[in-house]
Amino acid sequence: MYYGTYSGLNERQQKILERIAMEGEVKIPALKQLFQVTDMTIRRDLEKLEEAGSIKRTFGGAIFVGVYDALQYALQERSSLLTEEKQLIGRAAAALVQPGESIFIDGGTTTFQLARYLPPGMKITVMTNALNVAAELSTKQIPTIMTGGMLYEATNSLAGPVAVQSLMGMAFDRVFLGASGLNVEHGFSNSNMYEAEIKRVAIRLTSEANILLDHSKFGTKVLVSFTPLSGVQRLVTDRMPEDELRLACEEAGMRIAVAK
Repeated sequence: MYYGTYSGLNERQQKILERIAMEGEVKIPALKQLFQVTDMTIRRDLEKLEEAGSIKRTFGGAIFVGVYDALQYALQERSSLLTEEKQLIGRAAAALVQPGESIFIDGGTTTFQLARYLPPGMKITVMTNALNVAAELSTKQIPTIMTGGMLYEATNSLAGPVAVQSLMGMAFDRVFLGASGLNVEHGFSNSNMYEAEIKRVAIRLTSEANILLDHSKFGTKVLVSFTPLSGVQRLVTDRMPEDELRLACEEAGMRIAVAK
């Protein structure tokens, strides 16, 4: 599991973080029994995770607060990273969309570039959970449906049970999703478990899943794996992955489109 160089989490701390994220709250005795370590060791682990901004300690345990060291950048900060590469990826992805299609675009700085490159007045229907994507498309007279859900400021998008429920019953020609990591073993992953669930559901509702991902995410895994390599039909990126990852993608039946 990858958490970058900022937090320096060890393997046990990473597993504790994942457990808290999945359950929302844990107690020290349960962690002590699970990892077969002392109370003091668990308390030190929780202190480390709280310093990283991932959890908040409570009396006898900890709760999840949904922040993962430096990976969960604010949208405004992340949008300035690899801007040219993301624009190339967005333009290439926009060229895949055909008139008459119904598509889903999720939140993220790269998927937003797709919305920017869709031509005004295009005869398509878009569903999105991203506020910035919806705002962009509203200026282009492109019919747009928004999910409901809880707003996550870091990505300016909606997620959670209400968002998932609003997707049910939809059928998309294509979906376009971002990701925080891609590696051979875990496939595509994301740092927010609720946003990952949106991606997982969207993939089930389409005949063509496209992941928009710049090369800086190659070889990494963050908290939640939302699909194996075989669950995605196309990767749109700015650079061909190195041989091991490239071959794994191709063997899984995934096409790799390198934006130029």
